[in-house]
Amino acid sequence: MLIQGIILFNPRAASHKPRIPNSILAIAATIEGRFPYVIVDGNREDDPQAVIESYLASGIYNCFASTVMPGPQLKQAIPITRLVHNQYPHVVTIWGGYFASNQSTVVMESGIVDYTIYGPGDRAFPALLDAIQNKTSLHTIPNLIWRENGVITKNTKDHLYDQDTLPDLPYATLNRFYPISGYLGKTVLGKKTIAYHSSIGCPFSCAFCGIVPIFEARWKGQSAEKIVQQIRLLKNTYGGDAIEFHDNNFFVSEARTLEFSRLMRHENMHWWGEGRIDTINKYADSTLAAMRDSGCRMIFFGAETGDDAVLQFMDKGGTQTAEQIKQFAARLRTFDIIPEYSFVLGTPAATQAETKQRIIRDIAFIREIKRINPDTEIIIYVYSPVPTEGSELFTSVQQQGFAFPKTLDDWISPEWAEFDLRKNPLTPWLTPDMVDRIRNFETVLNGYYPTVSDVKLSAFKRSCIRAASAWRYHAKAYHWPLEIKFLQKYWLKYRQPEIEGF
Repeated sequence: MLIQGIILFNPRAASHKPRIPNSILAIAATIEGRFPYVIVDGNREDDPQAVIESYLASGIYNCFASTVMPGPQLKQAIPITRLVHNQYPHVVTIWGGYFASNQSTVVMESGIVDYTIYGPGDRAFPALLDAIQNKTSLHTIPNLIWRENGVITKNTKDHLYDQDTLPDLPYATLNRFYPISGYLGKTVLGKKTIAYHSSIGCPFSCAFCGIVPIFEARWKGQSAEKIVQQIRLLKNTYGGDAIEFHDNNFFVSEARTLEFSRLMRHENMHWWGEGRIDTINKYADSTLAAMRDSGCRMIFFGAETGDDAVLQFMDKGGTQTAEQIKQFAARLRTFDIIPEYSFVLGTPAATQAETKQRIIRDIAFIREIKRINPDTEIIIYVYSPVPTEGSELFTSVQQQGFAFPKTLDDWISPEWAEFDLRKNPLTPWLTPDMVDRIRNFETVLNGYYPTVSDVKLSAFKRSCIRAASAWRYHAKAYHWPLEIKFLQKYWLKYRQPEIEGF
């Protein structure tokens, strides 16, 4: 089969501003100059299905490849892929991304996806295209899932690649389809914020993390020099003035972070990244100072819980403790770097009473963090399991009646549509009263401490919502905070960082 043309599809991920589609660009980079392709970004199209159908109707494109994350992207990925498969059966369909990797059996049994790439596709994707075109064996292609005589076959997983040796992302090509200026949105960091990936994986194996089954505690990062080279390109060519690093763990290497900070010192760009408390807490004060001088304004951390026993139950790994979480919040305050702590409330316990007590203790712990460092941003999630099979945590939730959907259509049913946003967890060990307790506390907390990331909130509105929430926060009166919800929804149109990012 001659590969005539490829449609690379990035399904809509959220209703707010779009970000540079790095996952699709990474795949595009591997075929740049080798195979003709087009990019369709569901975040930039009112009707991406119509655009895709117009490409298919031309008769030029006979390969459809989509990246698929859990949650909102499924709403477009599933029906559009089904349409491609049913109406254009000669077109090869390929899925990649976290959902395709972690739910590969469901994907392959759907009958609408011909091939799945689990994990990095830098080598697998072009190798698959070559094999299809040249009718050669698929057995040696790493990170590939396919059917052989009707049987689903999973090839071996490849090592992680040297990130500096991979081809540069084809920003100029993307710019021809969608002006990159449309991806550089206003955030608390800057007016034209770049979304960038500088590494893949993470050296830890938390039982609640969706990347663990894919990367298996492995990490590879670009050099500081490579990162800065690409950031300067986006700055000088497209006007980017701030950076969001969407690495799973940007700060694995202190040496890399320090060198990056030194190289960025005079670029006048604010930046944000994700890291671990117990990793960055080992950084020297001089490194933290260099990070701040280079423009680091905020760092996202998975604090998870203030209960050391639960941290161990989560297989958090490393040396993170409740006391360290508190001390680190105080330490970052001295460097004027905002810690953005996420907490996962509602992990299963032996009894419902103990689950409830865990929630109560975590709420008290979050209040203590805000006392220590009021600037700490707090992100609250209700625990939703991920398929880290074999972990004590996953075994526990299965024993309590939790199960993932069995078909693709089940994944886009109303009760599962926002599963990965952790807003509708479908967790049988959590009673409605427990979920209400979490959500009501979150409402009061966000009222008294409005997120700094909501750039549209004026100082006047912040002071008003804070005043309206003060009595509840101080009295710990979280029940039915209807007046705060009303103000947040209709007056502030309050945005939640856990859903919308910056």
